[in-house]
Amino acid sequence: GYIGFLFVVASYGDRARQIGRSRLLIYPLSLAIYCTSWTFFGSVGLASRTGYDFLTIYVGPILMIGLGAPLIMRIVRLAKAQNITSIADFIAARYGKSQAVAATVALIAILGTIPYIALQLKAVSSSLSTILTHVATSTGTEQPVLGDIAMVVALSMAAFAVLFGTRHIDATEHQDGLMLAIAAESLVKLFAFLAVGVFVTYWMFDGPFDLFSQAMERADTAAVLTRDSQFGSLTAMTLLSFVAIVMLPRQFHVTVVENNSEADIRRAAWLFPAYLVLINLFVIPIAMAGLLTFPAGKVDSDMFVLALPLIAKSDTLTLLAFVGGLSAATAMVIVEAVALAIMISN
Repeated sequence: GYIGFLFVVASYGDRARQIGRSRLLIYPLSLAIYCTSWTFFGSVGLASRTGYDFLTIYVGPILMIGLGAPLIMRIVRLAKAQNITSIADFIAARYGKSQAVAATVALIAILGTIPYIALQLKAVSSSLSTILTHVATSTGTEQPVLGDIAMVVALSMAAFAVLFGTRHIDATEHQDGLMLAIAAESLVKLFAFLAVGVFVTYWMFDGPFDLFSQAMERADTAAVLTRDSQFGSLTAMTLLSFVAIVMLPRQFHVTVVENNSEADIRRAAWLFPAYLVLINLFVIPIAMAGLLTFPAGKVDSDMFVLALPLIAKSDTLTLLAFVGGLSAATAMVIVEAVALAIMISN
């Protein structure tokens, strides 16, 4: 049903392009495909093991988009001037438009991205398995799923990418329907994560002060919150994420190829960092709540976002968390597939 909703949104976006619909929020929100299912599930898991180290994944993009806007504008100007449609073309253009360089970059991107796409599909199937296992345990009934859910989702996303990502002959033409759907997904996953965070913090516990005071009273959770981070590791991760926000194929596609004007970049310079701050507000509270609620090793910490509403018997929040994770995964896979398709075709 949710993926069907995306088809409707994308179809509307392609039709509405003729009537000059506003792109005020679409460009900044489309950049949020940086927040994959790893953000939705994995950052909580990492926070439950390493405390605040997960923040390095987001400090880099905030610095790049927030402070490095002039650099991004420069990249966009160069790309538009030379009709560049992928990161492979962009790097090759700096070496006399060398086809060998472009092919090498494309090959590296393909080899690096396919496991990354697989992780998104795994996240979808793992989140559903968490729900089904809980249902089977609590009711004593089996809840069979017709076929492999990851395969069903993959085929649906493939159809979506073909219909809305590759329908234009000119690769430099903007994919308005696709970008509108991606922006809608960014809102869905943000709303879902905030809803789960508020529920866990203020419904399952009596607010953040109560939650953190309980965490500090237990040796294992207190150790996570007070652990010392390694400066070298933090620096490396920040630097990597600083570059990734532009250099990942999907990020280059939405940041550069789908850019309409420099005003979009100036607007994104404060809206996108604000988005990253919001979606990370409840990562530590959810991680601590999971550690306090579940015995060590009983529940995969990456699935705390789903497991906490499940244990609290909130079907609505559980479904919302699942759809939020699904939206994070589908947005990444669709745009990444389109970006790779363009590189391979070129």
